Amino acid sequence: MINSGELHLKPPFRAEHIGSLLRPPKLVQKRKQFEDKNCTLEELQTSEDEAVAHIVKLQQDVGMKTITDGEMRRATFFEGIFDTLEGMTVLPHRSITSFKQYVPHIGLMYAAGIKEAETIFCNGKIKRAKSFRVNDFKFLKSLVPDEDSKFIKITICSPTWYHQRHGSDLTYDLSVYNNDDEYFDDLGIAYRAEIKELYDLGCRHIQIDDPTFCYFCSDSMISGMEKAGVCHEKLLDTYIRAINACTQDRPEDLTISIHMCRGNFTGGIYFCEGSYDRIATKLFNFLDVDVYYLEYDTERAGDFTPLKHLPANKIVVLGLVTTKNKKLETLEVLHARVNEAVDAMTQGSPIRSRETALNQLCISTQCGFASVWQANPMTEHEEKAKLRVLVEAAQKIWNGN
Repeated sequence: MINSGELHLKPPFRAEHIGSLLRPPKLVQKRKQFEDKNCTLEELQTSEDEAVAHIVKLQQDVGMKTITDGEMRRATFFEGIFDTLEGMTVLPHRSITSFKQYVPHIGLMYAAGIKEAETIFCNGKIKRAKSFRVNDFKFLKSLVPDEDSKFIKITICSPTWYHQRHGSDLTYDLSVYNNDDEYFDDLGIAYRAEIKELYDLGCRHIQIDDPTFCYFCSDSMISGMEKAGVCHEKLLDTYIRAINACTQDRPEDLTISIHMCRGNFTGGIYFCEGSYDRIATKLFNFLDVDVYYLEYDTERAGDFTPLKHLPANKIVVLGLVTTKNKKLETLEVLHARVNEAVDAMTQGSPIRSRETALNQLCISTQCGFASVWQANPMTEHEEKAKLRVLVEAAQKIWNGN
């Protein structure tokens, strides 16, 4: 059942960032050594511990209230979930023909002439044998005052990630799961167990990172699916159901947010474009989350019109500050963009005042600074400037300072 309680996300959460941050140079060097098999996992983990402590202080110094570990322990944003589950097998060299060409980033792999790629295949019943992010939360919690542990945000990859790559026919062994509902039901059980353990330890904000929903905004993917005989509306419904299987029955004081991404590979490469119009009504009304992080840093996302469909009990975080280049946004532009969003929201249903609409908005970076460890093309100094402008803009817009 969709959560219908009061808004969970309150000031000082008006300025947010997605989660991943630039790895400090020492960690980048150590990660390169590890990837080249020139250092041990233990040595890498020591550097990760130091990097997490550094990045926590960075967030505190710029005035960010929400704290993440910057995903310092991950090579990619989706690492450490599917590869930890029983029933999942890593395939280092799966043929590209098992990947769906209509998916935007997969299409680029085909165009580049890639013949095989690493992926994960489900060949057994899915079980959560160990935690995904619990140890990350425990370490992060040890770095902040007890009263601030409720401000920690943990980010996890969407359950739909590998399914979109391979579709309903090649994601799982059909002798293990007969259909998508069975597959996602067991994934939901695993995710709910993780969410419960995190909550019991004091976590109060979990963000699901989902690159799949924005792909449904892409005309090229929709036409590609139609040519392949795949119903995009049915698959969208399936993915909404998959998320809801993970978030159902959560505690009232646990905020679940979702970040929808258009791609953020090495150097800030993106994979798709298109307005949220095609998916907004379903996502805002049927997806069981409290908060939506939406990319709005370029015209690729369209205008704010889809926000008129936002229900009264949910929040949208406008991703107005880009992480793909070093150009610094101004306070004036950010304020004007928020006003545009407010205008759009007052034109929809439910009918709401400008004050109410503004209360349902926050601002953030459009994506992480480093969804992969190689990161986007900017320095830590430039990253800090981006975070500071978010804090300053939020203070001006919501507090009049």
